[in-house]
Amino acid sequence: MAVPEPGSPDHVVIGGGVVGAATARFLAARGEQVLLVEQHSRGHDHGSSHGATRIFRMGYAEPDYVALTQRAWEAWAALEAASGRTLLDRTGAVDHGRPEVVDAIARTLEQAGVPVERLSTDEAVTRWPGLAFEGHVLAHATAGRIRSAETIEALLDLAESDGATLRFGVRVTGLDDHGDTVTVHLDDGTAVTTPSVVAAVGSWAPMLVGELLARRGAGLPAIRVTQEQPAHFPSHLPDDAWPSFVHYPLDGGDVYGLLTPGEGVKVGFHGIGPVVDPDARDRTPVAAEVERLQAYVARFVPGVDASAPALISCLYDNSPSDDFVMDRRGPITVATGFSGHGFKFAPVLGEMLADLATGGVPHPRFALAGA
Repeated sequence: MAVPEPGSPDHVVIGGGVVGAATARFLAARGEQVLLVEQHSRGHDHGSSHGATRIFRMGYAEPDYVALTQRAWEAWAALEAASGRTLLDRTGAVDHGRPEVVDAIARTLEQAGVPVERLSTDEAVTRWPGLAFEGHVLAHATAGRIRSAETIEALLDLAESDGATLRFGVRVTGLDDHGDTVTVHLDDGTAVTTPSVVAAVGSWAPMLVGELLARRGAGLPAIRVTQEQPAHFPSHLPDDAWPSFVHYPLDGGDVYGLLTPGEGVKVGFHGIGPVVDPDARDRTPVAAEVERLQAYVARFVPGVDASAPALISCLYDNSPSDDFVMDRRGPITVATGFSGHGFKFAPVLGEMLADLATGGVPHPRFALAGA
């Protein structure tokens, strides 16, 4: 039988990746008593938040996502000021490829008042000689490269400085829903009862809170958990030659890339990897996919050495629509489905989840189905 811990925090945040760290930071800043628990060590590479860099870009065709990126652009500046760290390098971004996709992004950005620039493929190559282009090309300056590992540390430090308790290497073994409270059982034999649990656990959401939410009449969408394998490629060019980039190839599929200083240019296919168990993936590269990535890079990223990939294993969690899932039922708030495009919103996601955990309403696009 678990031994209850003394005291009762206002919130237990489960997950120490960027979403959990941001949520703990915003809750603690509001004076809430917060316990964050993470099954792995601080800064681990078992989830979806590890690595040195992520892309910030506003290139969406959906107005509500563009609005969130505009809000996030300001939030990153505020987070830098609060932490005293540089977290977003403003490099600009370029999208190219299928005209119907690029043109839809351009229209939405223009309608939102985001300055954009349309270029020919020749003009784009002159500006960014490390890339080759096809289809339509669109650039926008309000974009860049997030220092992702530093961001998580900044958020955790801010949360702790505002009174949050952080516990790493402690796994949640069960949740008991009592109606108005939840008891969180931990693998060290302790238990914590709280009026609010935020399960910011990404790929682990279905197994941790799926059944509890179903009992409350809420359907967690089918979260697809995959192992993706982007790679860093050695760059032939100076660091300032690289924007963040997204390519929508004329023959289908999506590709993203950005420079990681000191490691090379990261390039990856979006969401094509095999389905995995997040607790049992072996991180073994799929040789055919490595070859396909190298062939792509040799054709469209001439500014790197395609023959020398440093492979990366990434864990993706995505909803069927690729929309985020952020909602609350009773004392349980869930956050999942962020892979591929969520990191850029981190400061905003933390604020939105803090709002939910303290009685706010969900963004309609990210709400659970069911009463």
